Amino acid sequence: MKYALLSVWDKTGIVDLARTLVENDFKLLSSGGTAKELSNAGIEITEVSEYTGAPEMMDGRVKTLHPKIHGGLLGRRGIDDAVMAERGIEKIDLLVVNLYPFEDMSGKGLPLNELVEYIDIGGPAMIRAAAKNFRDVAVVTDPKDYDFIKAAVKENGLTEAERLYLARKVFARIAAYDGAISNYLYSIESEFPEVFSVQFRNGRELRYGENPHQKAAVYGESGIAGQKSLQGKAMSYNNYLDTDSAVRLLREFDETAAVIVKHNNPCGVAIGDTLHEAYIRARDVDPASAYGGIVALNKEVGPDMAEEIASTFIEVVIAPSYTREALEIMKRKENMRVLVLPPDEETQELRTIDGGALVQKTPKDITENWEVVTEREPTADEMEAMKLAMKICKHTKSNAIIFADKKSALGIGAGQMNRVNSAEIAVSKAQFSLKGSAVASDAFLPFPDTLEVAAKASATTLLQPGGSIRDKEVIEAANRLNVAMVFTGVRHFRH
Repeated sequence: MKYALLSVWDKTGIVDLARTLVENDFKLLSSGGTAKELSNAGIEITEVSEYTGAPEMMDGRVKTLHPKIHGGLLGRRGIDDAVMAERGIEKIDLLVVNLYPFEDMSGKGLPLNELVEYIDIGGPAMIRAAAKNFRDVAVVTDPKDYDFIKAAVKENGLTEAERLYLARKVFARIAAYDGAISNYLYSIESEFPEVFSVQFRNGRELRYGENPHQKAAVYGESGIAGQKSLQGKAMSYNNYLDTDSAVRLLREFDETAAVIVKHNNPCGVAIGDTLHEAYIRARDVDPASAYGGIVALNKEVGPDMAEEIASTFIEVVIAPSYTREALEIMKRKENMRVLVLPPDEETQELRTIDGGALVQKTPKDITENWEVVTEREPTADEMEAMKLAMKICKHTKSNAIIFADKKSALGIGAGQMNRVNSAEIAVSKAQFSLKGSAVASDAFLPFPDTLEVAAKASATTLLQPGGSIRDKEVIEAANRLNVAMVFTGVRHFRH
């Protein structure tokens, strides 16, 4: 007789799996809520406490921590048979366990003394034991694997390679589980724990990294990392980076908006009454750079929008949804990746550096205290233009200078070692008149020179954090040039 031990928190599919096991000559051991679930379904089981001869105790804290359980999981076939027989230990061939939901419960604001009850002890101990002994024992921790297990037991059982595959999943699950507990307990005293554990799953190797001589992979099950293209070639390393950048900027807008990104910087951003209008405006900001770019849209793509996208070379388009007609039109560009915009999730930014990592949190509700510091007040239209310019500026590589009107970017200067050069580049790349435009700077102006470049280009307003020791000098220059200037008090470097 083969033995299987079933003890799960998430009972999805467990009854169907149990029936298949019984039909294929497995004797079932179970405990707690799982035993009740199976018994109610008419499936014959043996309670763990009956098998071990030791009752559950301490409100269920101790039930599977017993030599007859762990001996059945750890016993090496052909090596430990004699001692198992002497102690009355049955060989457990299959273990099905999933853990108490600590990760979910830790976000519900429970008092610590209640939350610790969701720290599983017996479950991790059992699955570690079975995974260590994978040559003889199969261990299942993911309900998604139940169909695979059912098919295997109906045929010739599991191969050693398949049991090793299941064992790998065990140790990954335990690492993530213990990491979540560690992060939570450390975070009680500090927003950033002294020890920070992180795990990403769903790893897929990419053709190469930023360049063909570099190797790379992508990890993640949600957000941009977890997206699968509806069509087109596989996503590249740079596609993922640029799409992430485009989506972060797109999420600044409640209005109908289009964002085009190239090499991790926006090259076109606009809003409009329709998506088509917004996209055309965005593309016209810098048509040369938009070619081969990443397009992010925040409304459904219909046929007219699809026609525009298909009229040029676009690497990736991402939007909340697409009509059937739009998808058919975009098939003309068979290499273009088409993604669905994922929900906005609050995440920590993680960047690796030599010897470690940087972790950063960006609040969704940053309060900027806008203060007019010049003699001239901005008009209502100028205020709207400044708001749009700063939304773009926040997502442009520093040093960043953005010229905009209230509908779109007009000139984008990014990634320069000094702010004046960024302003000059923004002016030189502008496809339209900058007369009456607003300018946003991601950090304070240490000298009046950037302001002077903006004024010479006929900009009439400038938005910046303020805070320089020469603020007074810059304000005096703004008054002299009749440029309305507003301080926000918040810097937006992006490195």
